[in-house]
Amino acid sequence: MSLPHVYCIGEALLDIIFEKSQPRYATPGGSMLNSAVSLGRAGIPVYLISDFANDQTGDLINDFLLRNGVSTQYVNRYDNGKTAIALAFLDNEQNASYSFYKDYPVNRFPKCVPEIHPGDFVLFGSFYSITPSLHDEIIAFVRHARENGAFILYDPNFRKPHLDDLERLRPLIFENISYADMVRGSDEDFQLIVGVNNFEEAFTAVKKAGCNMLVYTKNKDGVEAFIHDEKFNEAIPFITPQSTIGAGDAFNAGLIYGMLASPTHTGLPHPIRMDETVRMGIRFSTEVCLNLENYISREFANTIIQEFSRP
Repeated sequence: MSLPHVYCIGEALLDIIFEKSQPRYATPGGSMLNSAVSLGRAGIPVYLISDFANDQTGDLINDFLLRNGVSTQYVNRYDNGKTAIALAFLDNEQNASYSFYKDYPVNRFPKCVPEIHPGDFVLFGSFYSITPSLHDEIIAFVRHARENGAFILYDPNFRKPHLDDLERLRPLIFENISYADMVRGSDEDFQLIVGVNNFEEAFTAVKKAGCNMLVYTKNKDGVEAFIHDEKFNEAIPFITPQSTIGAGDAFNAGLIYGMLASPTHTGLPHPIRMDETVRMGIRFSTEVCLNLENYISREFANTIIQEFSRP
């Protein structure tokens, strides 16, 4: 049986990572791109729906995606602008703060979008999904995907630099939640968006918006989730991270991979397997923290593929 397709909708850019005020390395980034690369390396048919320029930086990103199993069929390559660049500055705990440099055209969202089939997955979120000039087109596609039987996973991934615009952006976030089958958000997301500091209040806000499944990640303090009318907790292993960039994105990829690893290979697994699905998210996320890339390593991906292929 062929695997469902995964469509990741989000920004594509080049991350330049600094440590102690010196550039350490550069790599393609963007939350949904990071998730797509992890899935591509793990052998999942995955497509990035995004945009970047017809420039050298864009070529670098495009080539990287193709080498890592991510289709760029639905990427809009524009001429009247430049591919975005992010400077990421690591602190002593290897957490990053960012400065962005962007030169986008007016029309950005790809005009060519995929045909969706039952059992496919759509992952979307971050600031790309609440950018006013993109939001209506993204929601139209997400609505179409849900009507055609896709599973929708939304990650708000909201960050402090956008707090000044929160009152204007909050309705867009909750509209996104309303179309999601599952929300995966961090404690920081919900503290910033709705001012709550625990799972119960975060889940109340998500349910009020129309979604009944939440995976709530708390960094080193573990994961709480409510899925299929069942609540459970999972611990996070103690590690010394190389970098935390892409950890949440890898968690999202691991969640999707865990769902695909169900016996039917389509949609959500049986409720008793959802704890295993969350553990897969933790495994993916932990792996990313232990290396300098924003995605799971090829070695880890090979291990996962071997596990997945066992009868």
